Amino acid sequence: MKFVIAPDSFKDSMPAAEAANVMKDAVLRVFPDAELVVQPLGDGGEGTMESLVSASGGSFREVRVTGPLGDKIAAQYALLGDGKTAVVELARASGLQLVPPDRRNPYLATTYGTGELILAALSQNIQRLIVTIGGSATNDAGAGMLQALGAEITDAVGKPIGFGGGCLGEVASIDFSQLDSRLSSVSIQVACDVTNPLIGLRGASRVFGPQKGATSDMIEQLENIVTHFADIVANATGLSVHHISGAGAAGGTGAALLLCGGMLTSGIDIVLDTVGFDQQLSRADYVLTGEGRIDNQTPDGKVIAGIVKRAKAESVPVIAFAGSVKPGYERLYKEGLLSVHSITSYPCTLDEALKEGKINLARTVENTMRLLAAH
Repeated sequence: MKFVIAPDSFKDSMPAAEAANVMKDAVLRVFPDAELVVQPLGDGGEGTMESLVSASGGSFREVRVTGPLGDKIAAQYALLGDGKTAVVELARASGLQLVPPDRRNPYLATTYGTGELILAALSQNIQRLIVTIGGSATNDAGAGMLQALGAEITDAVGKPIGFGGGCLGEVASIDFSQLDSRLSSVSIQVACDVTNPLIGLRGASRVFGPQKGATSDMIEQLENIVTHFADIVANATGLSVHHISGAGAAGGTGAALLLCGGMLTSGIDIVLDTVGFDQQLSRADYVLTGEGRIDNQTPDGKVIAGIVKRAKAESVPVIAFAGSVKPGYERLYKEGLLSVHSITSYPCTLDEALKEGKINLARTVENTMRLLAAH
């Protein structure tokens, strides 16, 4: 029997590579002679860069950049094995995991460090740049990143605006003429794990603001000032980024990368193509996947949705595991998803669930394998 083991990370509990190894060991306890393909994945969020580096034989480069709260931090970008492609993972410089829960505030968090990572990657004479933009702490519409790349974003008296989404309301003028010229000489793929627009009921502020520390009052304020910023962008460039699918990713960084010449692309499709996932499915009996949470966002560009689509083409059923399962994913059953399993089988606190994630995942996968073995 052949299994393809391809999970995303279980956020705050275990990275994708660790989850994959836990699942592998559980499968082997029931099917010791199984053929296994172990392929950790990411959909544009944290962990995506590791998947691409591992698959291509690439390498990491470390630089010092501006963190989400303005302090200097060490962050990595990657060169893939072809020597012509660089990967910048926004979460490395501007990620939510870099900010303690009691300091999360999208009014203050900046993407400036992501821009600095892009500058470092451009210095490698690359031809292709992949920017993965999941897992951000920010809601600054990518303004900080644009400033790092050379854009002049100023207030009514011509002074550059400060860091964070809260400063977008001060913007009076935007000049993109000084953007780093190297941006126009590379192909920029933006690995996006959501399809949300910049503004509106499904926009960056209202959907993702709460998980980044925004209060209900702050969300409405951010919605208004991000709209103001988008209006200024439209006046300066002629491009309305307000309602473009994916523009709301990473607190609006998707919109900013469009202004840099980027193309918003399904993050999971970029990863699956790079790792040769379709070839890995050959002769497979099952795909085992998972992530921290399965819910109504899962069908919209997440790892599991991408896997189900590819596996359906090869008639391979998919079994998914998650720490939390909520309604909204069910339409994936029609696409080839076989079953979904919550690994948390008893009442517990979030801290307990995270701490015991590996044990719970191992137990649930093994139990599921025993069911397969019985049939």
